Amino acid sequence: MKNYLLITGATGGLGSAFAAASAKRGFNLVLTDLPENGAVFAQRIAQAYGVDVHYFACDLTSDQARTALFEQLTAKGMKFWGLVNVAGLDYEGAYAEISRSQAMRVLKVNLLANMDLTHELLQLRDPEQTFRLINVCSMAGYYPMPFKATYAATKRFLLDFSLALREEIKGFGTVTALCPGGMPTTEACMRAIFAQGFWGWATTVDPQRVAESTLKHAFRGTAVYIPGFANKLLYFISAIVPTSLKIHFVAARWRKAQTEIAELTLPVQLEKGSNSVMQIS
Repeated sequence: MKNYLLITGATGGLGSAFAAASAKRGFNLVLTDLPENGAVFAQRIAQAYGVDVHYFACDLTSDQARTALFEQLTAKGMKFWGLVNVAGLDYEGAYAEISRSQAMRVLKVNLLANMDLTHELLQLRDPEQTFRLINVCSMAGYYPMPFKATYAATKRFLLDFSLALREEIKGFGTVTALCPGGMPTTEACMRAIFAQGFWGWATTVDPQRVAESTLKHAFRGTAVYIPGFANKLLYFISAIVPTSLKIHFVAARWRKAQTEIAELTLPVQLEKGSNSVMQIS
């Protein structure tokens, strides 16, 4: 009987990289994301690598949509040996200036959907296989981040959740927390990286290389994987710096970067109108 690896946020930058890297290894896949036309992407992956790929459009912020997804998987009798929780969301800016719906949406995607999917996939796991769970956390999870307060807090939760769950399921599975820096997956992300100057580029990692190396670490049973030398260096430095100084530094860097981003995007804003920055991780 076939068993599958489920990937959320599968049509985005890192999600699609995980899909390609997994299919290249010969894994049968179940992909889920928002776009209704994601089936076209799934078909291309299947044809390119000769694996079985299913696509289910799902709004992960909706309890009803997630329940419908689980019912479809159960009805098809699918069993899973792994889950990659890629889907994530952020609206940058001061907390008081984002809308209530935006704040709640970040929590629903980054926390509730992740926990719900993890819980249900553990029920649908193939008992004959070692279960592999990969949670996409972030370097942002290692310290409070002004102007990304909700996002950073959710990533810290996911990191702690991953480490705790790893101990719980060690009898039949592993959990790997992936903590990347910036990735050039969208135009908004690229502008933010450019505005950060040297450290923005130094901590940026390629999604395809991250996906491939994360899969290797997951099969080795690595608990936490931080890709990129500069990110590892920042992690060790931040461990000895007082939290109050880190918060002040992050806030200062964000204010400076936003000024530079505004200068970079002003012509576009004048033509199209400005929009809230939405970052998918």
